[in-house]
Parts: sequence; C-alpha cells; structure tokens
Amino acid sequence: MDLHLLVDGRRKVASLEEALRDAIAAGRLAAGTRLPPSRTLATDLGIARNSVAEVYARLVAEGRLEARVGAGTWVADRPSAGPATTAPVHRSTRFDLDLRGGLPDGSAFPRTAWARATARALSGASAAALGYSTPEGAAALRVALADYLARARGVVASADDVVVTHGFGELLALAARAVAARGGRRIAVEGYGHVSHRDLLVASGLEPVPLPVDDDGAVVEGLAGASVDAVLLTPAHQFPIGVPLSGARRAAVARWAEQTGGLVVEDDYDGEFRYDRRAIGAMQALAPGHVVYGGTASKSLSPALGLGWGVVPPAWRDDLLAQRRRSGAATDAIAQLALAALIESGDYDRTVRTLRLRYRARRERFEELMTEGAPGSRVVGLAAGIHCLLELPDGVAEHDVSEAAATRGLRVDGLGAYAATPDLVDARPAAMVVGYGAPPAHRFEEALAVVVEAIRVAARRAPGRSSA
Repeated sequence: MDLHLLVDGRRKVASLEEALRDAIAAGRLAAGTRLPPSRTLATDLGIARNSVAEVYARLVAEGRLEARVGAGTWVADRPSAGPATTAPVHRSTRFDLDLRGGLPDGSAFPRTAWARATARALSGASAAALGYSTPEGAAALRVALADYLARARGVVASADDVVVTHGFGELLALAARAVAARGGRRIAVEGYGHVSHRDLLVASGLEPVPLPVDDDGAVVEGLAGASVDAVLLTPAHQFPIGVPLSGARRAAVARWAEQTGGLVVEDDYDGEFRYDRRAIGAMQALAPGHVVYGGTASKSLSPALGLGWGVVPPAWRDDLLAQRRRSGAATDAIAQLALAALIESGDYDRTVRTLRLRYRARRERFEELMTEGAPGSRVVGLAAGIHCLLELPDGVAEHDVSEAAATRGLRVDGLGAYAATPDLVDARPAAMVVGYGAPPAHRFEEALAVVVEAIRVAARRAPGRSSA
C-alpha cells in the first residue's frame, strides 16, 4: 500500500516516527490500516530498511502499532482518551420508506448473473476495448442491444443506430441540444411528467410546451399548430398517469414528424413490464427516421449502473455524437461489456421475466389492500411498470396524504407534483403516484399499510368530515 508521509531529509528517522505518530493521533491512519512492509517504505522514502523497522518497533512498544510475523504491521485499535461519544447518524433523507414513482427494488439486482457476465466480458475483452471508448459506446453492447430491442420491443435498429449513454437523462439532453443547434426553440412535452426532464430541456435551450393528457395519452392533435420542433413522449405507459398512447395518436405523431421534419423522443422507461397482456411495442417502428428511441437499465437492473441507450435516426446521429464529444461525457466501458454479455447469455431476459412476476404480484397486492383499507380510492392506469395512479376518495387532498405519510417515515407524492403548469393540477381527480417497486420484500406490506393510514388521516381532515 502507498503511504503519504512528509519526512525531513535532514532527520529522516526522527521525522518518520513523528509523522506516523501524528497521522495515527489525528485519525488519518485509522485503526486497522495496514502499513507497507519496512522494505517497501524504506525504498519509497530513501532511507535504510533497518531505520524503518526501528521506528515500527518503537511504535509497537507504545501500543500505536501492532505487528505479527508473517502478517505485517497495522495501526492498533486504541481506546479514546476522552469520554465516549456517539457519532451522529447522518441520513440523506428523513424517510425510511420511499414509494415515489419509478424507483426499482435495489435488492432485486441479479448479483450472481452480473458477476458472471463481468467475468466473461473481462476474460474476452481486447486491450482496445479497455481503452478510451468511442462516443457511441462499446460495439459489443450496441450489437447486443440492436438485437434485443428488435426482438423484445419491436424497434427498427442496427448496431450503427445505437448510442450508449449515461442513463436516459443524458440521451434527452443530447437530443435537445442537437435540436437547439439546428435552430429549434420549442419542444412539446406531456402535461404530467418528470420535473427533471423539463429542467434538462430548458438547460439545453428549448422551451417545453405542455400537452394535455387524457385516457388516450397525450393530446397530440394540436402539434401542427403548436410551432414546436420536437416532442417528448412516454407512449407505452404514460408517466405518471399510466395510460398508453392510443394507436390513432401514435399514427398522428408519426405523420407530424414525417411532414414537418420534427424529432420525436420516445422514453420507453418501463416498456418491458406489462402484466395484463403482451407489452405494447415501441412507437419508433412507425417512423424510424424521425424517432429517437430511449431505454435504460435502471428499471430492469439498477440505476447504479448508469446505463441508457438511444436508437438514433441516421439523419440525427452525427448531431447527437457531436454534442456528446463537446460534453466530454463517457459511459463505463466495463459495465457496457458486462451488459452485452448478460444479454447474450439470456440472463438479461431471465432477470426481466423474474422482475415482471415480482412486480405483477406487488401491483395486485397493492390493489387488494387499497380496496380493503382505503374505500373510495381507485387504482387507475395500465397493469404495467412499477408505479400506478391511486385516485383518492372525494374531498381528500394530495398534500394531506403526503404530509400524513411523511410523519410516518414514508415518502409518496401527489399527481400535482408532476404537473408542468399549475392549471393542470385541478384538471384531474386528486391522486397519488405510488411506486410499488422500491421497498424491499420484507417491508413492502409495511409501506402499503402506511399509505392506507395516511389516506385515513387525510380523510378525517377533509372538509365536512369529523376531525376526531
């Protein structure tokens, strides 16, 4: 191990002893830290090995170090000289449970399959594959994704069309900047969606123009008169309302793109998870020359991988790659190779199927508990994905439910938190966006019980109801 110590060249041995003693006392060398062998440290510092061994021996005698023949030398575990204190615990959030929409179950990550895939990828990787990657991503993953997306999502793609990104957010930013670089100024978005996506668009130089959302998805009939240069949609499962974009509206969007040259960005964030019948295919197949199809491994594997991908029309590919070069962004090459190996082995498909069964069971259990415990509430939207919309009983306010849940350690957001403009908040019944993916299995029932209790508490606060 490397060890950074400042040693006075005029008094090397004495200053080495002082430097080690000070580092241990200050905590820079924590208890259990293994020190370099005396020969190694002597070479690094340019002093005699016997001098280092002498310093180690003195600090061992003082109880600051421990040593054992054949095991090495390490910093001793010494009790504090002062009164014992308990270090404060710092949490990133005050919530113990999180039911926000779109969060997956981290405990479901296929650790064993991923380890196998990583080992296979590394054993077969060339030296070039472990160097600086190209802007479009590792060739092996682009080939694997083109095959998988065509097979599983009906996407029209070749490996040359695939660009690997750091999640969907980077793909969206690249597409938005490419539109802006061509002179575009406005992009249509669904009236309900991720605030972070709208912020990305604004930061990229585009003005989001909200479209109403009804039971057939985004209302796209007005695109031609909206003076927009692009549109962002979640056609398979509108986030967060949970409805699919109707066939007629898909066709209308494709016609708009072909007639105007506008760009469609398709966010297929959870298209693999449909529980009531076969998944709805990607809209990209209707107009592959005008749609940037975006997917991610965040729901099927883990957000921690930071892997997303886009299938980019040839007419836009150079524009997106130019934006990526300017950003200096890169995606972990080893993770890309591992994902390619996971797909090629069939383990990715097996993982998706396992998760589909798990999340389907959670969705069904959620509906049961809401029917039993929260009369007057109603689960709406497709039986798909890892979130659903829970319409609240008459008179119950979203913020009251969120507040009651928060006091019980659970975070859940109302539909209004996803609205692009304030006037949309009252356009639909009050509802909660409940993500049933995130809680670990042993706390899932507990989380749903808190939702039921929060609705009951909020109902007692509703106008015209008893506060008892």
